[in-house]
Amino acid sequence: MAQDCRKWFHNELTGIEAEKLLIAKGVPGSFLVRQSHSNPGNFTLSVRRQDSFAHIRIQNTGDFLSIHGGEKFATLTELVNYYRENRGQLTEKNGATIDLLYPLFVDDIICESSRWFHGHLTAKEAQNLLLEKGKNGSFLVRESVRQPGSYVLSVVTGDFVSHILICRKPNAKFDIGGGPEFSSLGQLIDYYSRSPMMDKNGGLVCLKQPFNATRLNVSTLDKRIAQLEKQKSRGQYLSGFLEEFEELHQDTHEAPRTEGSRSYNQFRNRYKNILPFDSTRVVLLDGSPTDPGSDYINANYIVPPPFLTEAAAEAKQYAHASDPKIERSPSPRAPPPLPYLRYIATQGVLPETCSDFWRMVWQERSSILVMLTKEMECGRNRCFRYWPTTTEGNLMLPTNNGSLCISHISERNMQTYLLREFRLCLVDRPSEESSTESLTVYHFQFLAWPEHGTPTDPSCFLNFMCHIASQQDGLTSSGPMIVHCSSGIGRTGTFIVIDMLMRCIQSFGLHMDIDIARTVQAVREQRSGMVQTVAQYCFIYKAVQEFVSRLLLRVKLRNALQPYGVDYTNLRPTPSDRCLSCTAPSSLSLPGWPSSPPSGSIGVPSATAVGSLTCMGESAPPCTGLGLPHNLSYPQPHKFPPALPPHRSSVVTATATALSSPQGAGGGHLSSSTSSASSSTAVIAKKLSTASR
Repeated sequence: MAQDCRKWFHNELTGIEAEKLLIAKGVPGSFLVRQSHSNPGNFTLSVRRQDSFAHIRIQNTGDFLSIHGGEKFATLTELVNYYRENRGQLTEKNGATIDLLYPLFVDDIICESSRWFHGHLTAKEAQNLLLEKGKNGSFLVRESVRQPGSYVLSVVTGDFVSHILICRKPNAKFDIGGGPEFSSLGQLIDYYSRSPMMDKNGGLVCLKQPFNATRLNVSTLDKRIAQLEKQKSRGQYLSGFLEEFEELHQDTHEAPRTEGSRSYNQFRNRYKNILPFDSTRVVLLDGSPTDPGSDYINANYIVPPPFLTEAAAEAKQYAHASDPKIERSPSPRAPPPLPYLRYIATQGVLPETCSDFWRMVWQERSSILVMLTKEMECGRNRCFRYWPTTTEGNLMLPTNNGSLCISHISERNMQTYLLREFRLCLVDRPSEESSTESLTVYHFQFLAWPEHGTPTDPSCFLNFMCHIASQQDGLTSSGPMIVHCSSGIGRTGTFIVIDMLMRCIQSFGLHMDIDIARTVQAVREQRSGMVQTVAQYCFIYKAVQEFVSRLLLRVKLRNALQPYGVDYTNLRPTPSDRCLSCTAPSSLSLPGWPSSPPSGSIGVPSATAVGSLTCMGESAPPCTGLGLPHNLSYPQPHKFPPALPPHRSSVVTATATALSSPQGAGGGHLSSSTSSASSSTAVIAKKLSTASR
């Protein structure tokens, strides 16, 4: 009975239009789901009754979907399937039952939201795009420039691109100039994907893989976001983001979730219907065979999808081939390959699952915990406080192998987030001292996520993520990063997708392609419902855009200072530095700034510091992105770019100073340098800050 929501989700219908459609094409019991126009972000379930209609609001909180505060679900498909399979659960205020019997399917004619549909594209543009980025058998559908109303199927066949006209017949059906006719482009593409065509020369034309329209080059991200932000005349949404996000509903991944639904595990789930997939769930290995459910926790392993690694590898090859000046040797500071980026996505801890959570931390040897919710939000408990405070003693939790002891070491308030440090060890009995083996755990709790929606500006969230990345990169070894919010799917999925993309771009630079929609889809295949709202989906784009802007600013500053003798070569470049170097200018062209340094006037300073970096009133952690001198070191050097919002110079200060009385690295003071170099460096930094306005 389960139906994919691509069949019954109607995007642009109003309530009146939905009723007319249900009258024209439905019967009593027919239903559809549409975007809510009166409550943006929510959905409406429209059902035809015997002599009336029911319009039921589906609330989307960002963590889950529900009707009238009832059962909670991760996806629309799960919600609709539940009420279809459990008749009698959906009722009106007077107690009358509302049955969802017959889904009213969407007429799939134009398929403009399909991934292979590229809209207005010329033959030459399609050919260049497919030959540059596609593979043999890659295809796309575009509007015909010469015959308006018709379409063209462009396919890579060997070293060439074949362009096949799709004719739209007077009866509104489609064909390719003979052969079977189809009522939709989707049906035509599906047919010829299974049955290859033959061209006029007798060669086979095979449709192997669609050329994804959501795939984009990182360097074109600004243009892509500008396109997505174009609003339709009706509706308050950013139509492009909304269309891409809704397309994700068409690729549902239904996998068994048997363990989470077992009766003895139900009390361990924060939300009844948000359960882990069996195939990727975390199994607690110290569970007792005589205690059913002792191996269960509502958590899933998440790994980067393979196509991210493939895209990154292609970007690396392209970057090295495009500019002979680029350093060929691999960077010693390069992050590990993407397949080794591992996460665990889990729900907010319950009082009943506190011990299970720490058992998972100990089992996986996870040194980084990321908490994206407050303990209480909107007057409701979102997560049980599972850690000891500064005033409390050690937290002792019994396990089958002894007791886990969690000790509070420190806590730092970073204004928008908290960083706590714990020591975790296993002891045989609570009265005995800790064993020699222990695990240091860093607990990052983000405090600035609003109760509704997403952060208005991604800058502070990126500061938070960069600090986490720095802390993790400074560890000699660590298990998967554990990420949770309340439900473990909305904010958690948003964080994980952003982190994957940031690390990929940091490793391989602006020449690589990314596909945010496909990445979200791949993460959803590992845990249901990851990234819950279009606002969260839009926030991913904006956060990645901000990150790329920071990378560019860092490279521009470095390249601008090098001609003046200020060369931060003490920092080994990351692959993104080398890649960005071939696209960013070697020096900034600023008014009143000479194109080349005066000969013999500036020497290389023995020590130069880039001082405080502030973002929206928040001090950013020290960052090596702008270059640190040899004699200044930090316990956890940051590999990620500094916290410089690209269009907010009024709240950014970047000063370069040279102090004559060094007090050691710990105090942040540096050895002296020549006054001319110091003053020149300060002037350059000041002009760069002015130019970025």
